[in-house]
Formats: sequence, structure tokens, C-alpha cells
Amino acid sequence: MGLKLDDKKALVAEVNAVASTAQSAVAAHYRGLTVSQMTSLRARARKQGVYMRVVKNTLARKAVEGTEFSCLGSALKGPTILAFSREDPGSAARVVKEFAKENETLVPLAVAIGGQVYPGSELGRVASLPTLNEARARFLGLLQAPLSQFVRTIAEPQAKFARLLAAYRDKQGGA
Repeated sequence: MGLKLDDKKALVAEVNAVASTAQSAVAAHYRGLTVSQMTSLRARARKQGVYMRVVKNTLARKAVEGTEFSCLGSALKGPTILAFSREDPGSAARVVKEFAKENETLVPLAVAIGGQVYPGSELGRVASLPTLNEARARFLGLLQAPLSQFVRTIAEPQAKFARLLAAYRDKQGGA
């Protein structure tokens, strides 16, 4: 049973609203997945803050029109599921990649990020992008490294002198 025109418009508007604020998107074929597998995939996606939806390809093309994911239009062929990362760019790719390892019937078609579309084989590169907290931690580590190195450089002459005195004391008999 098909959707009525009003339902189609509402679906397109919903997916468009998500796509306009999403950071990345993944399109994948889901042919061969059972209902319980799809339920499991959707549950994983929800836990990671990923919006996942099965949408007819014509409606999906209309939904991503006017967003940075309009480049996905040519990849939308066959039974396709769309996953949009809301919080960090790699979350949708991580969910699809992990699930595809366990279920070979989920085949990544394309990954879109920053207005560029990449083939499904590039899924691992996008999945390896750090989360927001990881990126912050790396940035703080980069900021902290020169400062801690500077402190070690300043403290080294005194530490070297203390080691010299300790070695001299040990040589004299430990008194």
C-alpha cells in the first residue's frame, strides 16, 4: 500500500529538516535483512544519535534537494536506507560499518560529508573521524604539549644538579 500525497510531503519535509542540520550521511542497501536485524540496526542508530530512515529513492532525492547531501542523488538506486549523523560526522558511518561487519547483506553505497560524495568503500575513513569529545581531548593535548615540554626544559638543570649531588654522595659512601 502506497503513501498518500500528504504523507509523502510530510516524509520529505521530515527528512529534509534532518538533512539540513546533519553533518554526514550514509546510503546503504538493506536487501536481505530480516525485520529483527533492521530493528537492531535502528536501535544502534538511536543510541549513537543517528537518524535512520528507509525512504523511496524519488522521495529521498526530493528530501535532500537543497541540502549539502543533494550529491547523494545519483547513488540512490534500489532498496536504500539513509543514515544521517546529527552530533558528530562519523557516527552514522560507524553504525553502518559495525553492523555491516556482522551482516553482509547491509552494503554501503555512498558516504556524503561536506557536500562531497564518496563511494561506500570510503566508509572506514569517515567512521574513523573522532567524536566531538575525542577531538577536544586531542586539541587540549596539542595545546598542553609545548607548555609541559617548556616546564621540563626549565626544571632539567636543577634535576641534573640534584642527580649529580646524589651520585657524589653515593660515591663518598652514602654519608
